[in-house]
Amino acid sequence: MADWQKDVAGAEIWQQFAATMLMVHGGVAMLALLLLGALIPVHVLRAWRTRKNRVSGLVMAAFNAVLIVTAFGLYYLGSDAVRPWTSWIHLGAGFSLSLMLPVHVWLGRHEPR
Repeated sequence: MADWQKDVAGAEIWQQFAATMLMVHGGVAMLALLLLGALIPVHVLRAWRTRKNRVSGLVMAAFNAVLIVTAFGLYYLGSDAVRPWTSWIHLGAGFSLSLMLPVHVWLGRHEPR
């Protein structure tokens, strides 16, 4: 949102705010990658073996993979032709993932045993 405000009055403040938020986002993303790495042996493999909540788990894994790939593309590839598409896909995957997480937890807790 701050990025879209860069062309209005007080653009310098929005520019600085956008840069700060991007750094915070990157730091939180690194922590999320650390947690994802820990989830694989502790949570994902165990749930997969017990055949529990596989569909929503696969959807969660797929959306996390999309976030990782698009983040890599946004940070390292930076093509002017591909960047807008990559950005929108990244935004959509991130918002979708935040909506899917509570659903995945709810399904896991309410799945018949």
